[in-house]
Amino acid sequence: MDDKNLLKEFTNKEEKIIIDGVPHISQLPELQRGCEVTSLSMLLQYEGIATDKMTLAKKIYKIPFRDANYVRGNPYDGFVGDIYTFSKSGYGVYHGPVANLAETFLPGKIKDVTGQPFQAVTALLDSGSPVWVIINSTFAPLPESEFTTWKTNTGDVKITYNEHSVVIVGYDENYLYINDPLGSSGYKPVSRKAFEQAWIQMGSQAIGIQK
Repeated sequence: MDDKNLLKEFTNKEEKIIIDGVPHISQLPELQRGCEVTSLSMLLQYEGIATDKMTLAKKIYKIPFRDANYVRGNPYDGFVGDIYTFSKSGYGVYHGPVANLAETFLPGKIKDVTGQPFQAVTALLDSGSPVWVIINSTFAPLPESEFTTWKTNTGDVKITYNEHSVVIVGYDENYLYINDPLGSSGYKPVSRKAFEQAWIQMGSQAIGIQK
């Protein structure tokens, strides 16, 4: 990445980091549940990788919504259910399978900072990497009533049907700037405090590119 793509502004000693040129891609209409792979396509295309959301939707590792014993799938293991339409059962996918897919395009360059403090996200942004994250569609903490626990063959997992994925493209003291695959345009400002709390609530999942 050229230095010109990383814009730093200082106003009253407040630093604002914006990574210029991250493409905004809509998951609709083809991928009603494809926020995770669509966000990944933004990250990979920014890195100059010639791929798209439909290719990634085909390649992401998938598991059934329920197996033969009616046990639900675990999004930490693969994309659960149908990625294309709400008319069939499905949920989504968490960081591990997404990082594994990204690694096939950029071997040795994927940095999964899941479980680390939010400073790991801002460090990636400081280095010039947009950051793929799991969040919820409100970008703010959800009440516990919005969550349920699934018992899966690989352990219990806490899920919410408000689960979503976006790409963080910048930050300042009060705001994060995101490319939302359900949004009409990119570089949308959202409350940093509320977003960070919601991100932690969703398991502190984040992936960037090693610079």
